[in-house]
Amino acid sequence: MSFGTPAPDELQPSQFVFTAENLERAQTIIARYPQGKQQSAMIPLLDLAQRQHDNWLPRVAMDYVADLLEVPRIRAYEVASFYTMFNKAPVGKHFLQVCTTTPCWLSGSGDVLRAIKDRTGATPGHSSPDGDFTCVEVECLGACVNAPMMQVNDDYFEDLDYDRTCTLIDALKAGKAPPAGSQTGRHGAEAQAGSTSLLAMREALLAAGAAAAAAPAEPAAAPVADAPKEDGTAKPKAARSRSGTAKSTARKSGAPTRTRKT
Repeated sequence: MSFGTPAPDELQPSQFVFTAENLERAQTIIARYPQGKQQSAMIPLLDLAQRQHDNWLPRVAMDYVADLLEVPRIRAYEVASFYTMFNKAPVGKHFLQVCTTTPCWLSGSGDVLRAIKDRTGATPGHSSPDGDFTCVEVECLGACVNAPMMQVNDDYFEDLDYDRTCTLIDALKAGKAPPAGSQTGRHGAEAQAGSTSLLAMREALLAAGAAAAAAPAEPAAAPVADAPKEDGTAKPKAARSRSGTAKSTARKSGAPTRTRKT
């Protein structure tokens, strides 16, 4: 089943309106845009409608959002059909999006899918028999360093394998909220063994700074004096020759100068 394809008519509700709380949120979002540019609020309002309606967008919800923004309803259909974040058919309470692109595939995304099937009965593109879990394969979700991973509703769960995925599914079944992020205790996307090269660089910089602070300050250099003459007095700077001075003065005044023949 494709959750990008609108649900059949028998599953479509007859009406949809925002709750009072969500309507207030919608008005706040719309107010962020200039008059006449309300269509810019289409994506956040469709997302708000989907969250209100069990994580999928019925046709009446798209119509409602378009009417609220005073734009043709086709505009809402275009946006909802373009972005994969919008589900146009019912999905389970736990929407499992498993990344199966190259880094995750090489790291074991097949084991993640196998664990989901074994624990829930759901296979890619389908929901579990009880309807609580829906599984889909997706393209890269941007957590390649911590592959394999999957997104459950709004949360990322990383560094998965068969057993960790089973543990995660069991926690969701029990109504628990397992901690998002790496399932191995990894901090962010650092190396599995912890910080290495950057930590060593930091220690080296700290050591160099400490050594520089402990080193004694060098004495200030004394000013260089003129070399003394043989009689002990300071040797004056060489005076310019009289002829050189005369030539310089003549050049400044524009007077012609004579060149002495030898």
